[in-house]
Amino acid sequence: MPEPIPSFAALGSHPLHPMLIHFPVAALLGLVASDLGYVLSGDPFWARAGLWLAGVGAFGGWLASGLGLIDLIAVRRIRCLMTAWCHAVLAMMMLSLASLNWLQRYLAAEPILPWGLYLSLLTALLILLTAWLGSRLVYEHAVGVEAKE
Repeated sequence: MPEPIPSFAALGSHPLHPMLIHFPVAALLGLVASDLGYVLSGDPFWARAGLWLAGVGAFGGWLASGLGLIDLIAVRRIRCLMTAWCHAVLAMMMLSLASLNWLQRYLAAEPILPWGLYLSLLTALLILLTAWLGSRLVYEHAVGVEAKE
């Protein structure tokens, strides 16, 4: 295993980005389920739930990504990793789509079909790719991993 790369944005030795990213990821993946619930049932509950999930996912994702960006900028060994840059670019693309999805739901009379569902599915796909790159940063490059003594 390579030498661990400590996180700059951390509480103690616990990196903040991986602590916070689970909530927006869960919200944005749950958004796909709520959209499908709306499509299958037509129940407006699912549209309201989708608005909240999209908001939590987008705003929470920007917060968590800001902490990841601090590590990318502040830690030279992270900046030197192509995987880190690919992870960051995909995350920005995904969060831009998630934000557009929330805004479209907030402003539109019929927020789910077709664009809301398309944006939710595309966002979920980008989450999978971004998470895969994030796991490579941890497991292959030891980013944010504490050295055992």
